[in-house]
Amino acid sequence: MTGVELAITGMTCDHCARAVEKALAGVAGVRRAQVSYASGTAHVETSGAIAPAALFDAVGAKGYGASLRGAGRPAPRKGGGSELHVAVIGGGSAAFAAAIRAAEEGAQVTLVEAGTLGGTCVNVGCVPSKIAIRAAHYADAQARPPFLGIEPQVPVIDRAALVAQQQARVAELRHTKYESILETAPGINLVRGRACFTGARTLRIARADGRETDLSPDRVLLATGASPAIPDVPGLKGSPYWTSTEALVDENLPEHLIVWGGSATALELGQAFLRFGSRVTLLARSRLLSREDPAVDESLGQALEAEGMRIVRNARVERVDYERGRFRVTVGGAIIEGDRLLVATGRAPNTAGLNLGKAGVATDARGAIRVDASMRTTADHIYAAGDCTTQPQFVYVAAAAGTRAAINMTGGEAALDLSAMPAVVFTDPQVGTVGVTESAAREQGLEVESRTLALEHVPRALANFDTHGFVKLVAERGSGRLVGAQIVAAEGGEVVQAAALAIRAGMTFESLGSELFPYLTMVEALKLCAQTFTRDVSKLSCCAG
Repeated sequence: MTGVELAITGMTCDHCARAVEKALAGVAGVRRAQVSYASGTAHVETSGAIAPAALFDAVGAKGYGASLRGAGRPAPRKGGGSELHVAVIGGGSAAFAAAIRAAEEGAQVTLVEAGTLGGTCVNVGCVPSKIAIRAAHYADAQARPPFLGIEPQVPVIDRAALVAQQQARVAELRHTKYESILETAPGINLVRGRACFTGARTLRIARADGRETDLSPDRVLLATGASPAIPDVPGLKGSPYWTSTEALVDENLPEHLIVWGGSATALELGQAFLRFGSRVTLLARSRLLSREDPAVDESLGQALEAEGMRIVRNARVERVDYERGRFRVTVGGAIIEGDRLLVATGRAPNTAGLNLGKAGVATDARGAIRVDASMRTTADHIYAAGDCTTQPQFVYVAAAAGTRAAINMTGGEAALDLSAMPAVVFTDPQVGTVGVTESAAREQGLEVESRTLALEHVPRALANFDTHGFVKLVAERGSGRLVGAQIVAAEGGEVVQAAALAIRAGMTFESLGSELFPYLTMVEALKLCAQTFTRDVSKLSCCAG
């Protein structure tokens, strides 16, 4: 019997050591393997001579490095990857995109997450909210069909059943898109705990059982996400207010829901509960979607008010009182009463506990991590992506940033260009935007012109008996190059991607207006709007080229 001593790198816990033991024990000719996480070594007993490469490959297949003790640098993992160690702090879309790509590039990845894998989007954001919004859409179709031959019916809502179906799909997607990936990704090691910097290049992970683990990775990606931002208003703290997290899983429908906020979350959930049968009062701190073109506020507000939502713009909430199941919200001296209060006033980055100052990582006044186009922070070896940064808080931006950060951390070059970033608010009508608004373009020094097409000129909208909304295109004066689009339409979220591609490709309104668009589709509204720069589309026949 022969004994072999190995040096093992990349282990972050005793669980890693057991995984290496199992891998070594599976090599033909190995009788027994003992691995120590504390010393980073492995003692392998064999029944005869075994080529060291077979042991190295077995360890490398699990995402760790191995070498003969005293032989210098560990051998590369299977596939020829380097021994670069990347720590990814977070377990959401940006973190997983980065971890997967870094592992594909040959890095050893330690993924650190204290809570539920999957982050905001799959657990408490995009997925459950869009399920609820779609369910509310069907309820509204029963109550308000646009066609004369269909009798309206008051929908019967079983909120508990809706929530159960919604959460089952959330759990399914969390397992499929996150948890199961770790089961099949040998280069990614999960460590449960909260990480913080103890120095410029050192991390400490505090586990739930009180143990601590220290890491000294070559590169770090911060992807800790964001949480609901709660205003400091007298009486709010300690009251049973909802954030979007609680609103999405509560099995009871409010009689009167007060929504505080004018953001996408406030509007989407406010309309969903309105369609489920609750009375809804929305308190917008300025106007609806205040960063968008003012026409969006006007058009969307008209649609929501037509459904029965009460909207208070420029609302200054002075205090909140709660007693015996009732909220009393004081707004500009007036009192609004309801049985539930949803606070949807924005999200704040989860950076407070990271000790970023120890690592030389700068943040803005909100605590968001400052990054450049390559996702690098003010510390050369530390990158950041997702909602904890100064980037827009969208899951697809987070995932794209995570992937590009991983490329850059492993020696490549990749940048994130957000100049043609589409965004969607999933109200009904939907709001789709891309590029710059007319006013923002002028603030940037661009000479622009715009055209707005009402949906009453779009054949598909006429056929749907749903003509509320508009399409607006913004173009550079002289060249005609498209620089922005704002859409309020029943399928605006599907239309906006075509506008994004047109802007990305540098198309002009003339070239867009001459493209072929299928009839009858909502996306044809882009072609028609482009044509209004040079002609009166109300005088054209159907499908006029």
